[in-house]
Amino acid sequence: MEKKNNKLAILLNGIIKENPVLVLLLGTCPALATSSSVANGVGMGLSATAVLICSNIVISILRNVIPDKVRIPCYIVIIAGFVTVVQFVLQAYVPSLYASLGLFIPLIVVNCVILGRAEAFANKNNVIDSALDGIGIGLGFTLALGAMGAIRELFGAGTLLGITIIPEQFTIGFFGLAPGGFFVYGILIALLNAATKGKALKAKSFSCGVCPMYNSCNVAEANEEYLEKKGAEA
Repeated sequence: MEKKNNKLAILLNGIIKENPVLVLLLGTCPALATSSSVANGVGMGLSATAVLICSNIVISILRNVIPDKVRIPCYIVIIAGFVTVVQFVLQAYVPSLYASLGLFIPLIVVNCVILGRAEAFANKNNVIDSALDGIGIGLGFTLALGAMGAIRELFGAGTLLGITIIPEQFTIGFFGLAPGGFFVYGILIALLNAATKGKALKAKSFSCGVCPMYNSCNVAEANEEYLEKKGAEA
């Protein structure tokens, strides 16, 4: 029973507690750029979810084989392979969505959500748990982008999934622009924080130190050198 609860916790973790967009503030660039409509937001979310699940599974399988010193390049190669597959599928079966998302599909390769989960979770856990983590984080990512897309499309264009809800004369073009994306993003973070009474964002620090790839990044070394220098000056 406890094992089942643990699996369920892993699956649900990414939806609210560790929502990549609204709590961890990862994947902000594609979230803002592709959430101008529900279709684009959900399409981007599902594309990233497919890549996340598949890459998590493969990285978990190979975690004891991949040399530690080159793990990040190896992750990128694995992720790039699945991104290519997703790109071809979208281009073949959903060309309109593929055209709308444009450059942001190949950029999934360096999406910090996917790289972060590879390093923080898949590299340390078994295949089943890694797959569940990919599903949970992917759902959280998709729901966040879908919510942003729904709000922006409704108030910016007066439609939802192409169906007119609000007459054009009552729409606010601001929501379809980049500033509108930032505004909706901030509102959703504030609502999540209020709904959870601050628990969702409690003890969350958005500095480099909490990044799962911090120790493999030049920032870590630079910070250590800076602190050593300051200590010597003192």
